[in-house]
Amino acid sequence: MSMATTRSSAAAQPALGEQQPIVTSEEQAPAAAPAKPATHDTVPPPALLDFMMKSWKPRSKKLPPKIKQAEAFKARRRALSKLFPGETLIIPTGHEKVRANDTNFRFRPGSDFYYLTGNLEPDCVLVLQPKEKGGHTDVLFVEPNPGRTDATFFTDRVKGELWEGPRLGVKESQARYGVDQARSLNELPAFLSGLSGAESRPTRLLRGLSPKVDGAVPAPGEKDKGLAQALSEMRLLKDAQELRELQTSIDSTHRGFEDVIRGLKTAKTERYVEGIFNLRARVEGNDVGYRTIAASGAHACILHWHHNDGPLVPGDLLLLDAGVEGQTLYTADITRTLPISGKFSKEQREIYELVLEAQDAAFAEVKPGNDFMEPNRAAMRVLAEGLEALGILEDAEEALKDEHQFYKRYSLHNVSHMLGLDVHDCAQARQETYKYGKLQAGMVLTVEPGLYFQMDDLTVPKRYRGIGVRIEDDVVVTARGCKVLSADIPRKAKDVEAWMKSLWAADKAARKGKKK
Repeated sequence: MSMATTRSSAAAQPALGEQQPIVTSEEQAPAAAPAKPATHDTVPPPALLDFMMKSWKPRSKKLPPKIKQAEAFKARRRALSKLFPGETLIIPTGHEKVRANDTNFRFRPGSDFYYLTGNLEPDCVLVLQPKEKGGHTDVLFVEPNPGRTDATFFTDRVKGELWEGPRLGVKESQARYGVDQARSLNELPAFLSGLSGAESRPTRLLRGLSPKVDGAVPAPGEKDKGLAQALSEMRLLKDAQELRELQTSIDSTHRGFEDVIRGLKTAKTERYVEGIFNLRARVEGNDVGYRTIAASGAHACILHWHHNDGPLVPGDLLLLDAGVEGQTLYTADITRTLPISGKFSKEQREIYELVLEAQDAAFAEVKPGNDFMEPNRAAMRVLAEGLEALGILEDAEEALKDEHQFYKRYSLHNVSHMLGLDVHDCAQARQETYKYGKLQAGMVLTVEPGLYFQMDDLTVPKRYRGIGVRIEDDVVVTARGCKVLSADIPRKAKDVEAWMKSLWAADKAARKGKKK
């Protein structure tokens, strides 16, 4: 995905721990109360409620096992604790967000909260509470699960078990996530209100995830910003487990690309391509890591083409920028530019080979001690010199000067961003540790040069207009250079053509075999 960072904030949500029983249209809350989605559900009569509360098998008292890598999550909490001695740290996961009226988007935990806990449930809040003698106590606030002992299991359409499935519960969460303490979300408002007393400790909050928590904690300042920065900078270096999770997502993405190639024989629109890939993401992972870009023809010249409503025209290129987000939320970010008919034209191949050369030059500069921007500089030099050779730029050296940067008319974006739990990972890290920092072993980043020739660009020969090419791979910085984690996905022009041909041939053979 091209180098651009977007931010979103959680939509307003019900009060922490608030229950939302079923009500009829005649029994809506008074006008002065906060607005709730309109509903025409029927209130259950007392006899039905009484009947629903009886004759249920008792819940098992057996506690769930700890999540895998529980010690790694604990080590991250301890590392964060050391950065802020004596301070209360609050990290919410966020809430479900409204899509329309009373339907929500699929929930995805806040990345920092997940990084510290491994917990996938909505509404939870992690607090690191300072101890008198140093260090912190982990306190995880979670939704209680009263089971069938409370009528809300049937009446609460937002959190009731029969509506949404069971929540883990308090004791179960403590056992599952290996935290020091777990407490009910119903206790959180009182806990937050106690943070502003005369004897209270300094407090830092990861803001923008829970409006209710934001409002309950004193106004934001540099302390809060420092917590966000610290978490982003901790996430800059991936451990062995994180690399395994990333590789799993990349391998699923590889299969998703192959699904798309097989589908190109019958696909008519970009939307079909999006659907094919997104099926793989849901079958093998949590979701897509970002909105799939399925850009055919001149749409490939629009960096974040998400409409995906154009036709697939034989002879055109398809720029597919997509990534599977795994079950553990680590996402791949891969782009391949595919000839829809299976063969590059002469002009398409010329541009493709130039972008590929730029990517190779960038790979060579991904190594410890180099500036983060060094791969970009290497790629842009190759592109500028290639554009001069094509007659598009008059003078590559002039175009590369900081005061000119004329090559950006055709390349548009830088070639790298960090990758991990977020597609644009570690966004809150300081500039001096990220964009203007040094590459270190363990960093995972994309390498994604591209060239985009707009249909109406008169500086470009007509034969190239409408061609957009991006090649993107995910790499980890190693002790001596880098390892391309997505190396198994073909990227050379001849290899891409052979890849497509072999998949189509295999499908054709399989169909013939079925007919026999």
